[in-house]
Amino acid sequence: MNSVTLLLPERARFGGQRLSEAFGRRLGRADRSVEAGGQAARVFDILPRGWPVAAVTRQRDVGDAMLGAWLRADPAYVRPDINGARLLAYGEALSLSERDSAALLPALKPLFGDAGFPIDAPTPTRWYLALSREARLPRFASPEQALGEDMFQHLPGVEGDGPEGRRWRALLSEAQVVLHNHPHNAQRIAAGLAPINSLWFWGGGVLPDHVRSEYGEVRSDDEALTAFGAQAGIVAGELPPAWSAGEGARLFDLRGARDVTPLQRDWFEPIGLALDAGALDRVSLAFADGERFEFARSQRWRFWRKPLRSLQD
Repeated sequence: MNSVTLLLPERARFGGQRLSEAFGRRLGRADRSVEAGGQAARVFDILPRGWPVAAVTRQRDVGDAMLGAWLRADPAYVRPDINGARLLAYGEALSLSERDSAALLPALKPLFGDAGFPIDAPTPTRWYLALSREARLPRFASPEQALGEDMFQHLPGVEGDGPEGRRWRALLSEAQVVLHNHPHNAQRIAAGLAPINSLWFWGGGVLPDHVRSEYGEVRSDDEALTAFGAQAGIVAGELPPAWSAGEGARLFDLRGARDVTPLQRDWFEPIGLALDAGALDRVSLAFADGERFEFARSQRWRFWRKPLRSLQD
């Protein structure tokens, strides 16, 4: 069975952008439902339950994730403002190189080593803390959740995280002092780059015992999604610029989209034509707000249904 699932952002991101007549008609005739739960997590069956990004990306980067628990401590740039500090960039957005990690990590190693959490950076954009398998961790927000917002609202130790949360909040404060005073950041600023003045802790956990997926192929620019795909033993790689035909159950991650026009031109319309021609058996659009549209060839006979004018209809 050949099928396609498109992961998409919340429909509100597209506002009232108008749909083409053909695609609006197809949406109006589709099966429509609402899903609960995390959008990306529904792609995989993971045991034990959770989303331990650090361990899974560590396994892909180094291959030693089975040795303990892991926590991402990714380099970040935060900017103080009148209400606190905002997370403005992290990881790849900082244009990092091995020179950056080689300069900054030696200053951070004593801090985290003394705390019992050795730090290393197998790639310039992904930094890791090694923990014991039994380590108790507070709740950490993903950087995507906090990007552009007051970082202190997303840190552990504010409510309900107890002493562990306060401990990690204190560690972050100490790391920020080390990074703020490091001369390498002055060099980055002189070169027109943002300083690396903070870390972002997230994705903690141990390597899952079991990762499976109903998909045979996952294409995404999200490193976590492709790392879980690799752990599941399926084809996993970068998102192509446009739809291309293939075999089996395939998933494409379009959550970065903001304009409905290129989505229709490069994805929705060619996929719809493939469905009409019988090259696809089923197509699903899964939006981050939980809305889901399912398309099948037989729906062309639902001529009495009104077309949608926008994705928010």
